[in-house]
Amino acid sequence: MGLWKEFIQKPIQQNPVFVLVLGLCPTLAVSTSLANGVAMACAATGVLICSNVLISLIRKFIPNQIRIACFIVVIAGFVTMCEIIMKALAPEAINKALGIFIPLIVVNCIILGRAEAYASQHGPLASMLDGLGVGVGYLLSLGLISFIREVLGAGTLWGYRLTPVVLGGTTVIPEYTPAAVLGMAPGAFIIIGLLFGLFYWIGNRRREAARCAAVPAVPQVARDFPKPPKEGAEAGGPGRGRRAAGRGAAVGPSAQVLTQGARRAQGKG
Repeated sequence: MGLWKEFIQKPIQQNPVFVLVLGLCPTLAVSTSLANGVAMACAATGVLICSNVLISLIRKFIPNQIRIACFIVVIAGFVTMCEIIMKALAPEAINKALGIFIPLIVVNCIILGRAEAYASQHGPLASMLDGLGVGVGYLLSLGLISFIREVLGAGTLWGYRLTPVVLGGTTVIPEYTPAAVLGMAPGAFIIIGLLFGLFYWIGNRRREAARCAAVPAVPQVARDFPKPPKEGAEAGGPGRGRRAAGRGAAVGPSAQVLTQGARRAQGKG
């Protein structure tokens, strides 16, 4: 149950792009279209899962001094397998668009970072779920950026033209001119910067709401409010005589008898 809960939380709480801020170079380079982004994310996820499982299995046999070099060798082997499979099965346009970025998965910070931070310290099942969860997060991030850039920057989605939309001979959505800058490198920085700001604002709002919910409400009681001033509290006020009378009234009967006796004695003297 703990592994499943951790797997569910990884795509959001440990998102490699918007939380861990890893693998930004291929993210910015291949996110010109949704097809390219999905292909890149699937390739990286496959390598991540396989390398995590193998590194987890052999972690006790790897000397600590050369562990990074061993991790890179393992990752390079799976990247080579992934590249061969993609050249055999993926469309030519996808292979041409991704180009050098598939071999560069070897030094992708996401793959190496999860191998060092998680797979080298946990078992095979937990490492596999970690790779799958982080891979799903990478797929969501890359898919979102690619979707925005392709729709707004090229006016297409998965290669299909979106506008104009004609129903029954009537143009429902007219054709629009895409913002070509979003398909270029500056557009990638603009989109990812805006998304960083949006998710940072959402995270702050959620943390503030959680902080307010954690603070218990203090009930208002009578002692929390200032007491109104008593009538005649000022010196020399009309209540002064009342206080004196009150003090006299507070004296007991026996004390009054003793006072009268003292006065008679003084009169006789």
